[in-house]
Amino acid sequence: MLAPVFITWPNEEKVEEIKNGFFSNSTFPNVLGAIDGTHINIPAPHEHQETYVNRKGHHSIQLQAVCDHKRRFIHCYVGNVGSVHDQRVFRLSELKNYLDDATKFPNNTHLIGDSAYTLHEHLMVPYRDNGHLTQKQKNFNFCHSSARMAIERSFGLVKGRFRSLLTTLDMKRVDLIPKYIIACCILHNICLLQNDEFPGLSETTPVNENIQARGELVAINRQGAFKRDNLCDQLPFRHI
Repeated sequence: MLAPVFITWPNEEKVEEIKNGFFSNSTFPNVLGAIDGTHINIPAPHEHQETYVNRKGHHSIQLQAVCDHKRRFIHCYVGNVGSVHDQRVFRLSELKNYLDDATKFPNNTHLIGDSAYTLHEHLMVPYRDNGHLTQKQKNFNFCHSSARMAIERSFGLVKGRFRSLLTTLDMKRVDLIPKYIIACCILHNICLLQNDEFPGLSETTPVNENIQARGELVAINRQGAFKRDNLCDQLPFRHI
């Protein structure tokens, strides 16, 4: 299997390169990677069809991925059915254990993700907009969003390059679908390593999701909240 060769968690040397790359693009500091999930539409399976239906009413398999500043995948987790929520997909993946392993996040680094994820010292999420955000908090969200666009672009590139992921993946054997998706992610990384940027490729447009507050978001990680507030105070102003 080629995944462990081409989809790898960065070592400390690579972490510095990634941190500098994200900071150069967004001024958001200490970013090790951007995380998000995407749905790959499939035909209705023969068994348990209802479990594959996502919030848009399509049958799908989910891909959760983390990318670096160059849009290369550094972690992929695929196989959950469409009805599973992003946060549960995260909890089922090994990334949940990564968060509590400081060796995975050297030099005070962290992932960045949207509001579907729970704030943690090693996973920065935006401030929830309650209509009363301060200018510093709005600026934090703006810089955070600028950095997080890397994973949106990664999904756009891999789906644009392998168009079956963009429309409907016409495979009947659901047991083989995750392997196909991972193969596409591997080839995506190989293309970028070979500087095959595929210029002119239209990227998928990020979808603004209205994510309601959930219980686990109330009991946020205190260290994460402290770290986010510190970052908020230190960020240079970019928000207008």
